[in-house]
Amino acid sequence: MSRVILIYDSDCGFCRWCLGKVLAWDRRRAVRPVALGTEEANRLLGDMPAAERYSSWHLVEEGGAVRSAGAGFEPLLRLLPGGSPLAALSGRFPSATERAYRAVSGNRGIFGKLVTDGAKRRADQRIAERS
Repeated sequence: MSRVILIYDSDCGFCRWCLGKVLAWDRRRAVRPVALGTEEANRLLGDMPAAERYSSWHLVEEGGAVRSAGAGFEPLLRLLPGGSPLAALSGRFPSATERAYRAVSGNRGIFGKLVTDGAKRRADQRIAERS
């Protein structure tokens, strides 16, 4: 049963590929993906401004707390098998985690060119199986 919801940009191939990797790692099925802009995502994100919604991914925890961008890594990694050391690192250095997230997300078009169509299809299949 899912324990968190990960809200992602379904129009971004690199974002879908990254989410596919998270879902493959998530053998406990603790993460349920929800696409940005859907009715459910809009409800979960409440009155968050649209520009903020589309500026990053969002992790919605069981109690409804929303953690966006780099701030979402620590709680996400704690749920993944073997992710606790990385979660601790992320929690210890939140500013560095945020900067790393922004560096990657700000260049996702470049990184996306490195992801093959086959890899995106496999990610899409994983996402569909969990949605």
